[in-house]
Amino acid sequence: MPFPPVDEQLRYLKKGLAELIREEELRDRLTAAAKDNRPLRVKAGFDPTAPDLHLGHTVLLRKMKHFQDLGHTVIFLIGDMTGIIGDPTGRNVTRPPMTRDEIERNAATYRQQVFKILDPEKTEVRFNSTWLAKLTFEDVVHLCSKYTVARLLERDDFSKRFKEGIPISVHELLYPLGQAFDSFALECDVEMGGTDQKFNLLVGREIQKDYGQPPQIVATVPILEGLDGVEKMSKSKNNYIGVTEPPKVMFRKVMQISDDLMYRYYELLTDMPLNEIVRLRENVGAGIKFPMEVKMALGHRIVADFHSEADADAARDAFDREVRQGLEPIDTETVELPPGALTDKGLRLDKLLALIGLADSVTDATRKIKAGAVEINGNLQNALLLPATRGVLVIRTGKKWKRVRAGT
Repeated sequence: MPFPPVDEQLRYLKKGLAELIREEELRDRLTAAAKDNRPLRVKAGFDPTAPDLHLGHTVLLRKMKHFQDLGHTVIFLIGDMTGIIGDPTGRNVTRPPMTRDEIERNAATYRQQVFKILDPEKTEVRFNSTWLAKLTFEDVVHLCSKYTVARLLERDDFSKRFKEGIPISVHELLYPLGQAFDSFALECDVEMGGTDQKFNLLVGREIQKDYGQPPQIVATVPILEGLDGVEKMSKSKNNYIGVTEPPKVMFRKVMQISDDLMYRYYELLTDMPLNEIVRLRENVGAGIKFPMEVKMALGHRIVADFHSEADADAARDAFDREVRQGLEPIDTETVELPPGALTDKGLRLDKLLALIGLADSVTDATRKIKAGAVEINGNLQNALLLPATRGVLVIRTGKKWKRVRAGT
C-alpha cells in the first residue's frame, strides 16, 4: 500500500504531540520511506511494573496507532529487562527491585491489553531481554563508556536527588543506557514516550550515533492527569482508569473528572478534531450544551473504545438511573414469570410482586399498588389484575427494580 503524501502524514502525526525532535528529520525519513517503500520502525517501551494498563498509557498507544494507520511498523517493546532496574523517571527514591515472576506475569497481561488499540497484524511485540540479557560484562562496560556520569546527572530527578543527598544506586544510572541500546538493537527510526521520558529518548539518539546508526526521531506525548486533575495518572496514586475495568466502573470514573479536565481527555483519549473540541467548550460556555451532557458523551466514547457500543449504552443508562435519579440498580438477570402469578383471568400483580421479592407479602404488594408505587415499563399500575402479557417487563416498586420475562 503506498504511503500518503508526506505533508499529510506530518499533519496527522503531529496532532496531539507535545514535542517532535526534529520535524525536518522526520520529514526526510518519511520521504525516504516513500521512495524506498520501507515503513518506518516506530518504538515505544513499556516496563511491566504493574499488571494492568490504564488510560494514561493509551495516550501513547493511540499515537502509535496513528503511525500504523499510515502504514508504518509499530514495535510494542516490553521492558522485561529494564523493568528489573525500574525507570527512575519521576522517582525521588530507588524503586524496589521486581522479581522475574512478577515481570513475566505483568508482561502477559500487557500483550493482551494493547490490542484494544493497536492492530495485532501490524504490531511487533518484542522483549528487551532478547538482546540485553546476552550482553557480556565487556559489552556493558563498552556501552557505559559512551556516556558520562555528569550528563546522566543532568536529569532533573537524578540532579535533585544528588543535591538533596538522596542515594542513587549505580544500577539506576544504567536504565537510560539500556533503553538507548533497545533503539540500536531494533534499528528505530522513531521512539515515542511521555514528556517525562525526554531525557531517556535523547540518550537513544546519542547511542545510535555512537553505534553507527542514524539517530532516531523523538516524539513525546503529553502526560495525562489522573482523576484528581493534579497528579499523573498512576495506579500507585489510585487516580487511574484501567483499560480492563468493567464498563460501569470506567464510565463512573470518567464522570469524576472536573469539567475543565474533560476537554483534555477529549484531546488525548479520542480522535475528535481539535476544532470540534474547541466548539464543545464554546457551546458549554454559551449555555448551548450542559457540562454533564458533554462529559457523559466522553464517558460513552471511552467505554465504547475498550468494550462495545452496547456496553457503553448500558453504562451510561446505569449512571443516569442510579446516580442522577438515585434509583436502585436494575437486576441485570431476567427472571422467568413465576407460575403462581398467572391465572386464567390474567396476571396477579400483587402476587407477582411478592413472588419476585419486590414486596414482603401479597398484602404489602397490594398496599404498594394502591399507593401508586408500582410501575411496569415506566407506566404506573393501579390494578391488582392485569391482562396476560408477553415480553420482558421492567417492574419498579419505589427504588427497587426487577426484570421479568412473561412468555415469548
